[in-house]
Amino acid sequence: MNRRRLAAYAMIVRGEDILLAHYVNAETRHWTLPGGGVEHGEDPYDAVVREVEEETGYTVVPEVLIGVNSFHPQPEFQAVRLFWEARVVGGELRFEVGGSTDRAEWFPLAEVAGLERSEVVDRGLELLRARPKSGHL
Repeated sequence: MNRRRLAAYAMIVRGEDILLAHYVNAETRHWTLPGGGVEHGEDPYDAVVREVEEETGYTVVPEVLIGVNSFHPQPEFQAVRLFWEARVVGGELRFEVGGSTDRAEWFPLAEVAGLERSEVVDRGLELLRARPKSGHL
């Protein structure tokens, strides 16, 4: 049976730092972008705002849709991911309790390459740097 997951992520860069969330499950722990799955009937824009608040405590405004990416980690599964450049407008950094992440932190962009991270971070950074008019690399 084929499955598809729609997700929305925020690229939140402040100066030379990027905000990342630490994803945890029984098998995996890595840094990822704040964001996640779009619920049935939910607008992806609203989903990224909700997910960032859940995972980081921050209220954000998604300002620019910088791209779309499709990822096939298994033949029967496709992840379709939307990436927004977003700006923090309120809230305070805090950690998610009882969710898919256990903390959030600001990292210097120069240190991201050395982190144990999801490839979603790399795709988001590529889109942010390239800013393709089509939204696709």
